[in-house]
Amino acid sequence: MRIEVEVSDRLLCAAGAIGSDGVSGAVVEFAGVVRAEEHGRAIEALYYEAYEEMARSQTEKILRELERRFPCQAVRVLHRTGRVPVGEVAILVRIEAKHRAEAFGMLSAFMDRLKQDVPIWKSLA
Repeated sequence: MRIEVEVSDRLLCAAGAIGSDGVSGAVVEFAGVVRAEEHGRAIEALYYEAYEEMARSQTEKILRELERRFPCQAVRVLHRTGRVPVGEVAILVRIEAKHRAEAFGMLSAFMDRLKQDVPIWKSLA
C-alpha cells in the first residue's frame, strides 16, 4: 500500500491524485471541516498543534496496522496545523481500494484511531 502523510500549516483544498494503478475500483475522500460550534459554544476558528514527526510516524503505523483488516492500494492523509477558521478544511483523507467496503472501513477505523493515538491537539483559537 502506498502511503503519503503530510502535517503542515498550509491551506488544504483537495486531496489530489495518488496515481491510480488501474486496480482500484473505489476512491473515498473525506474532508474534516471546522464547524461554527465547539462544545456548545460559537467559535471563529480552531487551533491545531502537532508533534509533526511523531504524528507522521504514528499515522503511517496506524495505516499499516489497519491494512491487514482493510487492504487498500493507497492512502493520502493531509492534516493542517495552526489556526483553521470555521468552514475551512482541517484534515483530508483519500483512500483507493479494490472495493468500497475496504475503503470505507479503512476511513472509519483510521479516523477513530487518529483522534485517539496521533499527537495532534486542537484548542479554541
